[in-house]
Formats: sequence, structure tokens, C-alpha cells
Amino acid sequence: MNDFKPKDQKNPSGPVKVQNYKVWVDRNLCIGAATCIAVAPKTFQLDKEGKAVILETADKEMIETIIEAAKACPVAAIFIEDEKGNRIFPK
Repeated sequence: MNDFKPKDQKNPSGPVKVQNYKVWVDRNLCIGAATCIAVAPKTFQLDKEGKAVILETADKEMIETIIEAAKACPVAAIFIEDEKGNRIFPK
């Protein structure tokens, strides 16, 4: 298992602020498919429970890439809102 640092140690799956967006993973929905990691490896990693967590390097990823990763999730477990609280994904 890689050593990785979640952006928020207390809430490794978020919600966290990435650039001006709020991003979080619903751990009840997440099935550990890891498609988010394939699309946005600087943002997502699986923890020892096989659930996606948001990495402290997420700010180095383009928000478009993070949105693509959310869209790639087979169970739509990744949520993204803009700074006004508008849901970007899933709609």
C-alpha cells in the first residue's frame, strides 16, 4: 500500500476544498473500483478499507480532471460543488 497523505486527516474522503470547489466521496457508495485513481491520480487513492480518499496533492490536478474522475465513477460516489454550493456533479 502506498504511503499517501489525505488532504484532511480527520475526514479523508472529504468534504475538502480543492481550489474553489468542495469535493467529497460518499464512503457508503464507494465500491473501490479505482476508476477515479486512473483518471485523477493526484487527487484520489484507496485507503485500507478500499474506499477513495482525497489527497493533499489534489490542488495540483485540474478541476476538469477531477470532474472527469467523478463522472468515471461507476456508482457516482464522488460529489463536487462550486464555491456557491451549486452541484457540479452529479447533477
